[in-house]
Amino acid sequence: MTITEKREIAEKIKELLSRLISDDEPQEKHCESNPLEMLTIKECAETISGLSEHTIRQLVAQNKVPFIRTGQGKRGKILISKSALLDLLTKSA
Repeated sequence: MTITEKREIAEKIKELLSRLISDDEPQEKHCESNPLEMLTIKECAETISGLSEHTIRQLVAQNKVPFIRTGQGKRGKILISKSALLDLLTKSA
Protein backbone atom coordinates (compact mmCIF):
# COMPACT_ATOMS: atom_id res chain seq x y z
CA MET A 1 0.00 0.00 0.00
CA THR A 2 1.40 3.37 -1.00
CA ILE A 3 1.52 6.50 1.12
CA THR A 4 -1.12 8.19 -1.03
CA GLU A 5 -3.51 5.27 -0.54
CA LYS A 6 -2.93 5.42 3.21
CA ARG A 7 -3.61 9.16 3.19
CA GLU A 8 -6.84 8.64 1.23
CA ILE A 9 -8.02 6.03 3.72
CA ALA A 10 -7.11 8.30 6.64
CA GLU A 11 -9.02 11.17 5.01
CA LYS A 12 -12.10 8.96 4.55
CA ILE A 13 -11.93 7.89 8.20
CA LYS A 14 -11.59 11.53 9.27
CA GLU A 15 -14.64 12.44 7.18
CA LEU A 16 -16.72 9.61 8.67
CA LEU A 17 -15.72 10.58 12.21
CA SER A 18 -16.64 14.21 11.61
CA ARG A 19 -20.07 13.07 10.36
CA LEU A 20 -20.57 11.02 13.50
CA ILE A 21 -19.56 13.88 15.75
CA SER A 22 -21.78 16.41 13.99
CA ASP A 23 -24.84 14.16 14.25
CA ASP A 24 -27.88 16.23 15.29
CA GLU A 25 -29.14 13.81 17.95
CA PRO A 26 -26.87 13.64 21.01
CA GLN A 27 -25.89 10.15 22.06
CA GLU A 28 -26.79 10.79 25.71
CA LYS A 29 -30.36 11.67 24.80
CA HIS A 30 -30.75 8.39 22.91
CA CYS A 31 -29.50 6.39 25.89
CA GLU A 32 -31.95 8.07 28.26
CA SER A 33 -34.96 7.24 26.09
CA ASN A 34 -33.88 3.63 25.52
CA PRO A 35 -31.79 2.40 28.46
CA LEU A 36 -29.78 -0.79 28.09
CA GLU A 37 -30.70 -3.31 30.76
CA MET A 38 -28.10 -5.97 31.49
CA LEU A 39 -29.03 -9.08 33.44
CA THR A 40 -27.01 -11.78 35.16
CA ILE A 41 -27.73 -15.39 34.33
CA LYS A 42 -29.77 -15.76 37.50
CA GLU A 43 -31.80 -12.63 36.70
CA CYS A 44 -32.45 -13.93 33.18
CA ALA A 45 -33.86 -17.15 34.60
CA GLU A 46 -36.03 -15.20 37.04
CA THR A 47 -37.28 -12.82 34.36
CA ILE A 48 -38.37 -15.47 31.86
CA SER A 49 -40.40 -18.29 33.33
CA GLY A 50 -39.53 -21.72 32.00
CA LEU A 51 -35.93 -20.76 31.26
CA SER A 52 -33.31 -22.28 33.54
CA GLU A 53 -29.85 -20.99 34.39
CA HIS A 54 -28.39 -24.05 32.65
CA THR A 55 -30.20 -23.21 29.41
CA ILE A 56 -28.95 -19.64 29.51
CA ARG A 57 -25.39 -20.85 30.13
CA GLN A 58 -25.73 -23.14 27.10
CA LEU A 59 -26.90 -20.22 24.94
CA VAL A 60 -23.85 -18.25 26.07
CA ALA A 61 -21.49 -21.19 25.46
CA GLN A 62 -22.89 -21.63 21.94
CA ASN A 63 -22.65 -17.87 21.26
CA LYS A 64 -26.36 -17.72 20.46
CA VAL A 65 -26.88 -14.70 22.71
CA PRO A 66 -24.47 -11.76 22.96
CA PHE A 67 -22.92 -11.33 26.40
CA ILE A 68 -20.25 -9.45 28.31
CA ARG A 69 -18.00 -11.09 30.85
CA THR A 70 -17.03 -8.73 33.65
CA GLY A 71 -13.91 -9.45 35.65
CA GLN A 72 -11.05 -11.62 34.55
CA GLY A 73 -10.98 -15.17 33.25
CA LYS A 74 -13.73 -17.73 33.51
CA ARG A 75 -14.77 -16.53 36.96
CA GLY A 76 -16.05 -13.21 35.64
CA LYS A 77 -19.75 -12.48 35.89
CA ILE A 78 -21.72 -12.91 32.66
CA LEU A 79 -24.08 -10.08 31.71
CA ILE A 80 -26.69 -10.43 28.98
CA SER A 81 -28.74 -7.68 27.38
CA LYS A 82 -32.39 -8.19 28.24
CA SER A 83 -33.53 -6.99 24.81
CA ALA A 84 -31.08 -9.33 23.02
CA LEU A 85 -32.33 -12.30 25.05
CA LEU A 86 -35.97 -11.46 24.37
CA ASP A 87 -35.22 -11.00 20.66
CA LEU A 88 -33.56 -14.42 20.52
CA LEU A 89 -36.48 -16.11 22.23
CA THR A 90 -39.13 -14.42 20.10
CA LYS A 91 -37.27 -15.34 16.89
CA SER A 92 -37.03 -18.99 17.87
CA ALA A 93 -40.67 -19.21 18.97
